[in-house]
Amino acid sequence: MTKISSKAGVLRLPENSTPEELESSFQYAKFLHFGKYLLMAGYRYGYYGAVYEFKTGNRSCEDEIRLVEVSDGFFADDGHAMKWAMTVRG
Repeated sequence: MTKISSKAGVLRLPENSTPEELESSFQYAKFLHFGKYLLMAGYRYGYYGAVYEFKTGNRSCEDEIRLVEVSDGFFADDGHAMKWAMTVRG
């Protein structure tokens, strides 16, 4: 099991999804489209950041995305989690 798979499992993040499915499943998380990425700030045991990448050049709510980064630790709030997500792949 890879490090990202392990973190995704603990936080119950799907490794592959669509923005629509992800946003429906994590209703209290914050999402931000950022170039070819969908950034996420969520809460489970603490605030965390996640970065999904669009698999194609399309960036609609029904296009496939894959998880590429998950924060190692937790943040004080969702703003800091989103800041981490913006800088890790920005």
